[in-house]
Amino acid sequence: MNWINRRRWSAPVSLGFLLVTAFLWQGCYTFNGNRIPEEIESFTINFFTNQTNFVVPSLSQTFTEALKDKMAAETRLYLKDRGGDWEFSGAIVQYRNTPMAPTGNETTALNRLTIGVKVDFVNHKNEKENWSQTFTRFEDFEATQSLAEVEQELIRLITIQLVDDIYLKA
Repeated sequence: MNWINRRRWSAPVSLGFLLVTAFLWQGCYTFNGNRIPEEIESFTINFFTNQTNFVVPSLSQTFTEALKDKMAAETRLYLKDRGGDWEFSGAIVQYRNTPMAPTGNETTALNRLTIGVKVDFVNHKNEKENWSQTFTRFEDFEATQSLAEVEQELIRLITIQLVDDIYLKA
């Protein structure tokens, strides 16, 4: 009888212990695994210019705003126009549409849109953590569609992937 009573209470006690532990660790870690030191309070994201030969008018703005939104939504940090503890800057350095899957009649079945972004990250509280890296992502689309038909949706999808990669690196 005593064993049954202990077993009945062990599950709620274990669950309570896990919740308290998760709450305590939340101050140091986000749930996606990124660690943000306590002394970091703010971030700045400078405008990412388009340095490619192919100009898409909204690409720089779309990318810059997506990175700001991701950092603001998924961290405790607040956005500053200048002078943030973490600073992101860089440029869009690759924008390429290439044929991918050839078919028997010398045409392609798929095309690929590739976007590359060079990012410079500066941690103003700990310069040992500074880094510079180029992130590249792509999306394929049917060759029966023109790039103009699918471009904005592909940019949206690729931007999400790039921003996630940058966020996880930071």
